[in-house]
Amino acid sequence: MSVPFRVDNCSIERTLDVVGEKWTFLVLREAFSGVRRFADMQAHTGAPRQVLSARLTRLVEEGLLRKVPYREPGQRQRDEYRLTDKGRDLYPLLVALMHWGDRYLSGEEGPPTLLTHRECGAPVEQYLRCAEGHEVSGPREVTPLPGAACKTA
Repeated sequence: MSVPFRVDNCSIERTLDVVGEKWTFLVLREAFSGVRRFADMQAHTGAPRQVLSARLTRLVEEGLLRKVPYREPGQRQRDEYRLTDKGRDLYPLLVALMHWGDRYLSGEEGPPTLLTHRECGAPVEQYLRCAEGHEVSGPREVTPLPGAACKTA
């Protein structure tokens, strides 16, 4: 997606500053699957304790997750990590990454996970559409224009 002008405040670059790291995506994957507790996230991702702690702290600071205290009987209070609206808005990005991996990196056995619509059971698909409802099949059908906040070099 090359633009005919250089953007000094690129939204892609700013987004990657927040989420552009493997462990961050794996933490978000687990959060989207309903995993909320540190020990469960660590078991599911295999992340080292310090790495997971740092990622969770950053996601809370950025407003993608929020901490909610809980206490098991006889235990000290701990925190669960729950997605915020800002965090949930990343779901299409994770689905796109998963579909790309399914298409290009899955072996002969096929993808390891299938996403289906809970209500009807149909496979989940992803499409780009313009505001008029036309399907956009790729970058050749898109024209980048400077936005209101565009800062050029």
